[in-house]
Amino acid sequence: MASAADGAGSLGGEQNHLSVPVADHGAWATAMNNLGIVPVGISGQQLVSDSLCIQRFDPGLGLIAPINPMMAGISLVPPPPLPPDMPVIKEIIHCKSCTLFPQNPNLPPPSTRERPPGCKTVFVGGLPENATEEIIKEVFDQCGEITAIRKSKKNFCHIRFSEEFMVDKAIYLSGYRMRIGSSTDKKDSGRIHVDFAQARDDLYEWECKQRLLAREERHRRKIHEDRLRPPSPPPIVHYSEHEAVLLAERLKDDHKFSEATAVLFTWIDRGEVNRRTANHFYSMIQSANSHVRRLMSEKAQHEEEMERAKEAFKNALLAILTQFEQITAVFTAATRQKAWDHFSKAQRKNIDIWRKQCEELRNAHSEEIMGIRREEEMEMSDDDSDENPCKKMRTEENGVCDQSQASLREENDSLRWQLDSYRSEVELLRKEQSKVRPDDDHTHTHKHPHSPEAQIQLLQQSMLSMQQQLLSLQEKLMSKEAELEQAREEHRCLEGEVLTLRDKLVNSTGDAVEGTNGELHEKGINGCVPSLYHSRDRRAEVIMRGGVASEKEALLLGIISTFLHVHPFGANLEYLWSYIQRLDSKVSAGELERLMVRLPGMFRQELSGVGATLEKRWKFCGFESLGSA
Repeated sequence: MASAADGAGSLGGEQNHLSVPVADHGAWATAMNNLGIVPVGISGQQLVSDSLCIQRFDPGLGLIAPINPMMAGISLVPPPPLPPDMPVIKEIIHCKSCTLFPQNPNLPPPSTRERPPGCKTVFVGGLPENATEEIIKEVFDQCGEITAIRKSKKNFCHIRFSEEFMVDKAIYLSGYRMRIGSSTDKKDSGRIHVDFAQARDDLYEWECKQRLLAREERHRRKIHEDRLRPPSPPPIVHYSEHEAVLLAERLKDDHKFSEATAVLFTWIDRGEVNRRTANHFYSMIQSANSHVRRLMSEKAQHEEEMERAKEAFKNALLAILTQFEQITAVFTAATRQKAWDHFSKAQRKNIDIWRKQCEELRNAHSEEIMGIRREEEMEMSDDDSDENPCKKMRTEENGVCDQSQASLREENDSLRWQLDSYRSEVELLRKEQSKVRPDDDHTHTHKHPHSPEAQIQLLQQSMLSMQQQLLSLQEKLMSKEAELEQAREEHRCLEGEVLTLRDKLVNSTGDAVEGTNGELHEKGINGCVPSLYHSRDRRAEVIMRGGVASEKEALLLGIISTFLHVHPFGANLEYLWSYIQRLDSKVSAGELERLMVRLPGMFRQELSGVGATLEKRWKFCGFESLGSA
């Protein structure tokens, strides 16, 4: 930049002493007019009229003054941003040995190639044949410090600058016509073209600069990561008797207990425990164990704080619910006919909307409080079950009954809570109604839909319906309990019948063996034929109660056994009958039930489900009875 400034200064200082002999000023002016440039005399004379002269022209300098700041290659200050539509006005540039004339502003600007990365070298073409390296350096030295000029014999050269921004100033000179001296010879003039050039030195320097920037970025990122990385834990000291004494003291301190236990764990893990140090380690372990009582007391304190916080939260919720009830009472008082008639239609609409929103929030809040109470009851019931394992075993034995009773109790509790809320509302309405004057009742003959009487009637109807539902649920509970007792009695009777059938089966087989020994004929002769008929009846009873009478029953027995075996949780009679109907449509459900009742050692009937879903299921128990036999 200093050299550029010196060059510009020397240019400005030497332009006053520049004198080029011109033979014919008219020819000079004609040539400049043909180029579309306002002619200016070398000695400062104006060659054209004042109306055609460019503004800001100083005749004493011999060139247009001051230097145009738009000339990025000449000015010392970076050019200000210009709108893209505004054309750049180029001016004549005078040097010692040559003069640069700008191209016609009506012509398109010269084109350039894509700029290579890190470009510091420009290509200059269209130079005059008589242009020397000194003249080229004189022209482009104003753009910045030149490090190298490589001139060719074919009227072009490459110029390398020291910085990248100097290339932009050199590109500005593209399109100028260079004229050496005042000669009109073709060898002394030429239109120069300046463009970006791709040089290996520029690319290498740019890559080195990028690598340097990448290294700096990695170093900066590493420093930032090191700053954010948590500090490393302090190293664990090695075991010695002195360190063991210090560690024992730290184990007794509550604030240093965590660090001390980490050191103790590391020593034990390293294998520092031996016969000589076993007593020291035992005392340290005993000191660590002494903190268990402290930790349990802290836990109990935290639990107490949590309980207090829960209680405070519940009390706050109850206070909020009370305020909701008060706001609801205000809305109820506002909806009475005594005050309701004085409100406008819009006000009534807003009051209705507010009342509905308040009721919804109150209901949601009350449900939340009920949920908290249910959770507390469940926690208490869990504690009771943990304390009494015998009760837990009993509940497992009577699971069906307990589940049905629990569901019905939950429904009863919910209905009771709703009844309590309705009763409280009814009491509030009655209290409000008692405060109303009797004169107001005589003046208003018709009932408003939001009047207390209508609300009381609606609440009474809802209470009656809820009471009816409660009674019906209680009746269902009683009926289900009676059904359960009946099922248990039937189960006990079936077990007794199974035992009697087994005894009869054993006795019938013994009678059959005696008949084969030939005594049957003698007993018939002696008048003992009724005993034969009695044995036949007993066999028939065995067949009716526990045997298979035909091949069809045996086939049905195999299908039923297979079907129930793949259903380990059992199946009801309708499901089984629908499956067998696909195989044999003539089989009825009663026939299947009689067949399964006759074989209690293979099929067992059980009750499953809760409440309305209670049903009878048949299960296959042939393997169990075979194992017990």
